[in-house]
Amino acid sequence: MQRAALLLTALVTAAAATAMGSAAELLVLEKGSNTLAIIDPVSLQVRARVPSGTDPHEVVASSDGTRAYISNYGGEGSSLNFISVVDLTRHTALPQIYLGALHSAHGLDFQGGKLYFTAETNKAIGRYDPAARRVDWVLGIGQDRTHMIIVAPDLEHIYTSNVSSGTISIIRTRMQTFGPPPGPGGRPPGASGPPGGPGGSQPAPAFAPRKVWEVTNVPAGRGSEGFDISPDGRQIWAANAQDGTITVIDVATMKARATFAVGVEGANRLKFSLDGHYVLVSGLGAFGPARKAGGNHDNLVVLDAASHRLVKAFQLGGGSAGILMEPSGARAFVAVNQGGKVAVIDLHTLRLAGEIPTSQPDGMAWAEH
Repeated sequence: MQRAALLLTALVTAAAATAMGSAAELLVLEKGSNTLAIIDPVSLQVRARVPSGTDPHEVVASSDGTRAYISNYGGEGSSLNFISVVDLTRHTALPQIYLGALHSAHGLDFQGGKLYFTAETNKAIGRYDPAARRVDWVLGIGQDRTHMIIVAPDLEHIYTSNVSSGTISIIRTRMQTFGPPPGPGGRPPGASGPPGGPGGSQPAPAFAPRKVWEVTNVPAGRGSEGFDISPDGRQIWAANAQDGTITVIDVATMKARATFAVGVEGANRLKFSLDGHYVLVSGLGAFGPARKAGGNHDNLVVLDAASHRLVKAFQLGGGSAGILMEPSGARAFVAVNQGGKVAVIDLHTLRLAGEIPTSQPDGMAWAEH
C-alpha cells in the first residue's frame, strides 16, 4: 500500500512538472514568520524565503511573474497603509508601496498590468499602477470589511466580499450621457443672455458619454468572506463563516438563488476546480471561545458544484485558510494555517498527495516566468 501511494505521488509530481514547466513557482505567505516562501511545486521544496512585511495576508504575482505583491493587513481600522513587494527573480524584498490615506489592504488581484486591492478601513477598493508608481483609481463600496476581490480580465467587472455587511458586491461599468447644466435652456442659474448661446437658436449641447461604475450589493450571509466565480461566469459562491452556509448568486440577475449548510466550521475560503466540477471549502474552526486549536474536525470539504452535495471531507490537522488551484487543474493547495503546513490534494483521486511544512500559511499565488 505504501509503495502504491509513493508511486501515485511520483506520477502526480511528474504530471505537474510537464504541465507547468520548471519556471512556475508556488508563493505561500507565512504569517508565523512574516515571510514569503517561494516553493518548487514539483519537488515541494522551499527555494527561498523573503521578508513579507508586517501581518501579511494575501499575495498575488504580476503577469510576467517577476514581482509578488503582498497585502499588509492589520485588521479593520489598522494604521497599516502599505503593500509589500518582492523581486521574484532575485528573491529579495523591494521598497513597499505606500497607500497614503488608504488603510488595511487585504484582497489582491493583478489584471491589465495593474494591481487591484481592497482597503477595509476606507470601505473602498483601489488600483496601483506599477509603471507610474502611484494609486491611479479608487472606488468607494460603502460596505463593512470589504475583504476579497476578483477583477475580470475585461476590467469592466469587479467582485468583492464584504465580511461584516454580509454581502457580495457586483461592480460593473456602463456608459452614461450627462445632460447640460441645470437652469432654463441648459444655462447655469444666474446666467444672462438667450438660451442656447448668443443667438438663442441652438440647444445647449450634452456632454459626451463617459464610463461610470455601478455597485450592486447582494445579500449573502453573516461573515461572507471566501468566494469564487464559476468557470462559466454564471454563478458566484460565497462562504458565510458565521452562518455555516454557502450562498449561490446568479450573476445575470444579481440575486441569491440558493443558500445551504456546509460542513466546516468557520468557512474561510472557497474555490472552484478549474473544470467547474468541484467546489472546495476550507474552515478555520469555531469562532469566539469555542474556537478549536487544531482538532479532528473536518477543515476541508469537496462539494459537487451541480448538486451541492458533499463528495469528500478531509481532516487536515488544523484550521485551514487559503486554497489555490494548480494551473493544470490537477491539484489543489490548501493552507493548513493551524497545522503549519500546505496540504496538496490530487483532484483526480481526491486524496492527499503531499505536504509542505510552513509557518502559519495563509494567502497563496502562482508565479510563472
